[in-house]
Amino acid sequence: MSYDFAGAREFLGTHARPLERRLAELWFDGVGGAVDAVLSTLSGYRNADGGLGYALEPDVRDPGSQPVAVDFALGVVEWILDAPSTESRAAAKVTEFASGLVPYLRSVSVDGGLPIVLPSLAAHPHAAHWGDGRFPPSLNPTAGIVARLRKAGVDDPWLDEADSFCREKIETLDGKLDGHTALNVLCFLSESSSPWARQQLTAFADTVADWSLFHLYPGEGYGVTPLEVAPAPGPLRALFPSDAIEAHLAELEAEQQDDGGWPLSWAPPGPMAELEWRGWRTLQAIRTLSAR
Repeated sequence: MSYDFAGAREFLGTHARPLERRLAELWFDGVGGAVDAVLSTLSGYRNADGGLGYALEPDVRDPGSQPVAVDFALGVVEWILDAPSTESRAAAKVTEFASGLVPYLRSVSVDGGLPIVLPSLAAHPHAAHWGDGRFPPSLNPTAGIVARLRKAGVDDPWLDEADSFCREKIETLDGKLDGHTALNVLCFLSESSSPWARQQLTAFADTVADWSLFHLYPGEGYGVTPLEVAPAPGPLRALFPSDAIEAHLAELEAEQQDDGGWPLSWAPPGPMAELEWRGWRTLQAIRTLSAR
């Protein structure tokens, strides 16, 4: 089975946000100036407090700043840094953008830890899984945010505090955690070459089968997959059985819809959010399938 790359690109052109379209240009077309365009698009979601909002993360329609929106933006930053056509001179622009997010993150953190969302989302449309927006500081999203800020070249005292928060939480994990937390922890550990990180990563590999909201093999309903942890071949894929990776790649190909895009496995808060997410998921899918 194969997928329709041209159909996916057409879907992005007719359904996706400028953000996903410009990222596609960066990744697949090597368009000059695409890095500047992506960063400018992200800046359009910025608020006066330095954070990001306005449904950058489509399940939270709050115009105010939310940690989950910053987390989403730093995921985009990682895409920029990993893109084959990104030039080294773009690194300074990426660092400048990412550094500008730290004052906001510091302002909403508690002892270095960040909640995934803030209660202000309750006054605006949002996906049901966010409830009333009251979440404690946790590894999701703190660990992923710290790792991506470090990768972007950011150096700030707050990062040391957040790093300590993550290390303490990771050392007290009992192995029974959800897929999103696992995704953040693996992002954090894989960005470090320290003996401590390698030891934790080795121990973490033994807990994969116990994660909730995670499909080690294709299954029904919502769940994080190994392809989200490791979208391209590399060390993180070694955490999962090779037949699980192949099964998910086959399922990902089969999921492409007649309109060229990929579907969702959860209910977003309205048709606009659905289109925004489908654009993002389609971009993720063609990146993963192109890398295999």
